[in-house]
Amino acid sequence: MGETQEHSEDTTRRGSGANGRHLVAVLALPGFPPFELGIPSRVFGSAVDDDGEVLYEVVVCTSDGAPVPSDSGFALHPAAGPEALAAADTVIVPPTHAMPELARGGPLPPAVAEAIAGIRPGTRLVSICSGSYVLAAAGLLDDRPATTHWNLAEEFRRAYPRVRIDEDVLFVDDGDVLTSAGVSAGVDLCLHLIRRDHGVAVTNRAARMCVVPPWRDGGQAQYIDRPVPAPTVATTTATRAWALERLAEPITLAELAAHARMSLRTFTRRFRDEVGMTPVQWLTGQRLEIARQLLESSDLPVDLVAHRSGFGSANSLRQHMRTAFGVSPIAYRRTFGPHTAQPEAARETTPEATPGMTPEVIAPAAAR
Repeated sequence: MGETQEHSEDTTRRGSGANGRHLVAVLALPGFPPFELGIPSRVFGSAVDDDGEVLYEVVVCTSDGAPVPSDSGFALHPAAGPEALAAADTVIVPPTHAMPELARGGPLPPAVAEAIAGIRPGTRLVSICSGSYVLAAAGLLDDRPATTHWNLAEEFRRAYPRVRIDEDVLFVDDGDVLTSAGVSAGVDLCLHLIRRDHGVAVTNRAARMCVVPPWRDGGQAQYIDRPVPAPTVATTTATRAWALERLAEPITLAELAAHARMSLRTFTRRFRDEVGMTPVQWLTGQRLEIARQLLESSDLPVDLVAHRSGFGSANSLRQHMRTAFGVSPIAYRRTFGPHTAQPEAARETTPEATPGMTPEVIAPAAAR
């Protein structure tokens, strides 16, 4: 899947905004790119409940309340100053193209440092693209996993060696601190936050309003500059579509390669080049996504969820969810699923063998 999710339990509380809405403060810095700055307002502004009530209040602020120039020839007159950061439930830092000193590990401008220092403990912190430099310069990413635009990863490592940077993912969720890769990965991360806060139905509505997919598989690796294959070279696209229609069934690597009419070695290499991960990782990620959707939207028993998502048994599904998200299916459903699912908790306690699975089957094995 296109993320590193070092998952922790969600800490969302009744918000600090109007009518108890979750208050999102977006920090506009000098030299901001307008697209990235606008992502939170557009995505969170599209999140509504079943009655059409807006779930978030988004305010754009600056570190001192004064206007700031964009990188596109106009200035932003903010709605608020640093007081918005101090009151926010979530603070989002888009990138800036006007602080080159951060690329060398230099200090933040005093007003920005002071504004960030005023953020309440426990506030959720988010960066979009190279906004990660701002969090790193403030010491907020020290000894934590994070990401940024893949093209900046080596520079970032040199400037902030204490940050565990991963340029292959679309975003990193480290609980109260989240970072995204470049540009549209900021959309992915905002949708992920909505999903964490309110579940799949609200997220899907917001994604439809923004005309974007609610989830993208793969990571940044698929966008890294590589030589373009010759037009005569086959791709794995059709095979991925074929596999998506059969996720509930055991699928072997040999079957995938045969469908693509390639040797095992060629198929595996081409798949990784196109998707940024191995076929095993991709299939497991797709199955986990189906399992999450079923846990969130239905009261199906966990063993049936496991079967429909291709994991074969509740025990196998449990192992993979704990590895990927740090929680069991029942704990995940308790947080995100329908209330009617609660009485089923006892079903998950008995480990089961995975019938019909062999080592070559690309289905779950916790060691993978």
